[in-house]
Amino acid sequence: MSLSDSWDVLVLGLVLGSLYAVIAIGYTLVYGVLQLLNFAHSEVFMAGGFGGVIALTIVEPAVDPSGMQSAVYVLLGICAGAILGGTIAFGLEKAAYRPLRRRNAPRLVFLITAIGASFFLYNLAGKLFGRYPIAMPTMYENKTVFTVFGTRVSITQLIIVGAALVMLAAVDVIVNRTKLGSGIRAVAQDPEVASLMGVDIDKVVSRTFVLGGLLGGVAGFLFGTNLQVEYTMGFLPGITAFAAAVLGGIGNVRGAVLGGLLLGVVEAFTVEIWSDAWRYVGAFAVLVLVLMFRPTGLLGERVGRAA
Repeated sequence: MSLSDSWDVLVLGLVLGSLYAVIAIGYTLVYGVLQLLNFAHSEVFMAGGFGGVIALTIVEPAVDPSGMQSAVYVLLGICAGAILGGTIAFGLEKAAYRPLRRRNAPRLVFLITAIGASFFLYNLAGKLFGRYPIAMPTMYENKTVFTVFGTRVSITQLIIVGAALVMLAAVDVIVNRTKLGSGIRAVAQDPEVASLMGVDIDKVVSRTFVLGGLLGGVAGFLFGTNLQVEYTMGFLPGITAFAAAVLGGIGNVRGAVLGGLLLGVVEAFTVEIWSDAWRYVGAFAVLVLVLMFRPTGLLGERVGRAA
């Protein structure tokens, strides 16, 4: 593999890793406040892709859109994905997890419920939208914007990385510098003490789910712009993003970002060096190796201690 090829693969890995990082934050936020592995988050991601498809199909993008029209189409898709993702995440917390919390159900029951919700949502999507991939309506011509060391960076790649950076920065600010973030960190640190100090646990948990759902929904739309949207699209990216959250330190927002970028780059180089059949082998091998020496992940802090 030549040096120029290495730069190409690195750019692809960073684009993929940006998506993994955004999805991983949804896992890590929920785990931070509930100690819950929300495996239904992968279907929130899938819903965001369908949300973008629905919105863009309704408006019917122009055949040869101008730059301003293309920007509007992209923003519309992002908003539609975020709204649908956030709505489903809110509904999951309200209908599935909150009743279990009020009954002090065992953690295993939460896990089984999350898996059941995941199966329900992806089968529902298959019933509603069909079992075949759906192409995202064309919003722009995917031209090269600029080059880095001879590597072409396309409009789609720039949109994915740019949107991911904005969302990651926004989440970092929310968690560390806002009232909601203080509530999230307090609940993650000690929910009983947080409740005694006047923190509304239900409200914090619900808003945390919505925040993670917004991120997951946008990631689903961005993923669909690069590939296609289908009812099973959330499984492999969701599992890989969960691995990224664990790699960085489950419950740590910045750890989720680091883990996502690392797994994305490793996955891209694995495909380039070997083949697509080895895509997930290299990424998960890195996860196992890191956890052997750092069981709590690379950064290893919970949200409550990450400020």
